[in-house]
Amino acid sequence: MRFFNPRHAAAFAAGALLACAFAPFNGWPLAVLCPAFLMWLWHGAVPRQAAWLGFWFNAGTFVAGTYWLYISIHLIGHAPVWLAAFLMLALAAIMGLYQAAVGYCVARWLPSRGLVRWLVAMPAAWLLVEWWRGWFLSGFSWLSLGYSQTDTWLSGFAPLIGVYGISALLLACAGALVTLVLGGKRDRVIAAVVLVLPWIAGLALTHVEWTRPSGPPVSVAILQGAIPEELKWVKANLDATLQRYREMTLKAKGHRIIVLPEAALPGSVADLEPYIADLYRSVVGSGSSLVFGVLRDTNGDAPYYNSVLALDGKVTIYDKSHLVPYAEFFPVPDFVRSWLRMMSLPSYDINAGQPNQPPLYAGGLKLGATVCYEDAYGSSMLAVQHQADALVNVTNDAWFGQSTAKPQHLQIAQMRALEAQRYLIRAANDGISAVIGPHGETVARAPEYTPQILYSSIVPRTGVPPYARVGNWLVVIVATFALIFGLAKTAAGRFLQSK
Repeated sequence: MRFFNPRHAAAFAAGALLACAFAPFNGWPLAVLCPAFLMWLWHGAVPRQAAWLGFWFNAGTFVAGTYWLYISIHLIGHAPVWLAAFLMLALAAIMGLYQAAVGYCVARWLPSRGLVRWLVAMPAAWLLVEWWRGWFLSGFSWLSLGYSQTDTWLSGFAPLIGVYGISALLLACAGALVTLVLGGKRDRVIAAVVLVLPWIAGLALTHVEWTRPSGPPVSVAILQGAIPEELKWVKANLDATLQRYREMTLKAKGHRIIVLPEAALPGSVADLEPYIADLYRSVVGSGSSLVFGVLRDTNGDAPYYNSVLALDGKVTIYDKSHLVPYAEFFPVPDFVRSWLRMMSLPSYDINAGQPNQPPLYAGGLKLGATVCYEDAYGSSMLAVQHQADALVNVTNDAWFGQSTAKPQHLQIAQMRALEAQRYLIRAANDGISAVIGPHGETVARAPEYTPQILYSSIVPRTGVPPYARVGNWLVVIVATFALIFGLAKTAAGRFLQSK
């Protein structure tokens, strides 16, 4: 079998097209059609063929969906072209291996056809691997299928079963499409029901209020400084950056919560303590509190925490706990760190904060905080939802230029608001700053790439949706039993054939 043949090309193209299911293109039907196409390609394939088809499908998705890594590594990070291209393609290849494992399993151990294969076991195998890649070796949950549905009827399932539960429903619908093409008459009737029912149920669930308002609206001002990443940490620009945020803060004073982005102030807390104290004094008399991202000094082996500070009578702190490999920590030997330093790349580790940190206190509210990319790990935010009135995410997506990374990341934030059914404040350095409502709706949004103060308000909410109580375990356990059922059916069939 050739390394790359027309069927592989078709799988790669379908995978690349799947990236258009997500923001900013929002072609959400592709989240059903493209997986269904791969499932159809797997029909009749031997294990080796199915593995290659799965590999090229996922490689296509991540080449098209995360090409912006090249921008962050080369154009912003100034790494050599070859290194940026290698890392981008290496990630796509690793993601391809996950789907290759699904293809091999499907062809080797599942029934060759029938409802158990198409509606039960194959969606379960796919879902389990999607969940696995979201946490294994730190995980990369970007482009999980469920994120494509933040603006569809299936979003009603988010506070019930989370993003992976929505992925499971999409995969069941994909399997139903394959059944309509390859199944018998009775199978097609069942497939038609499976294809339609989740959408009707999802529409009904969008009207269910799992949480409820717990206080009056609270005014919010988000300061989008739009400091270019290549200038942000240049020492000569420090005073101009601090002055910009001072002026924006003074304009926003009087709003109950003023939020600045991730590492908005280019320096450590120790270096900027007089500035921070003066900034807070300038607004506290008007009833404002400050929430901002900053690097916090430590006395340990690693120099900093990537933190969020809230100043509201007292100081509360959140330290980023889910760090990004090769950006915030480097699992490499010392000689590689020396090479990184010579290439003018970061070579030091950020300290990881503790899991399940308490909420921040600002504006009389308790805010469940995340920093940048860690909001892609919804299960790590479940514990704080039992206490938080609202959510806040500070981020700096300037690393990815004018690419699809920003709207993709905003869509992930929408899913977090949906799962918690709470307001989410999102402060980004150059966009996309926004306030997201408890049903995933965009309440307010700032234009990108320009200094902007976004004024809005949020309503504190109380109550815990079902997903916050059980997390991903319900979906994972159901998928595991579904896969075991498919494997057992195959084993039983082969046993009977041998008699």
